[in-house]
Amino acid sequence: MRLEAAEWFVRGEKTTDIAGAFQVGVGRVEKWRRAWREGGVEALRSKGPVCAERLSAGQWDCLVRELERGTLAHGWDEEQGWTLVRVRALIIRLFRVEYSVQGVWKLLRRHGWSPQVPARRALERDDASVERWRSEVWEQVKPSRRPGTPASASRTSRGRA
Repeated sequence: MRLEAAEWFVRGEKTTDIAGAFQVGVGRVEKWRRAWREGGVEALRSKGPVCAERLSAGQWDCLVRELERGTLAHGWDEEQGWTLVRVRALIIRLFRVEYSVQGVWKLLRRHGWSPQVPARRALERDDASVERWRSEVWEQVKPSRRPGTPASASRTSRGRA
């Protein structure tokens, strides 16, 4: 987006027009323009993630091995599996490196991990009853979908006297 905005800067487009076209704030475009004036297009290129990863490649490999051992091997029950809080605690325990829960989520995503939902179902579950409820009861009680209508007072009052 910043690199496209640079093309608009070259053409001499107004900041407000660029902000509208890219759906960003005017202040953001002004910041881009200032960087472009001082350093050209190169100044607008991404500089990578905001924070450097705190685990080395070796530590990451070790963490993966430990996660594969399972939660039971680390003193937790297997019922809940690995949670972000548990992975965070394991990282602190193994490497004495602090991550926030959100930081653990970003770390795992960066390495290609995704959330997994357990495939377990209650033994008492009756799939036929669930399907019958969905098709009969839910169809009657679910809220109706209304088409989207603008609700802004300024939009509805325009042109009216």
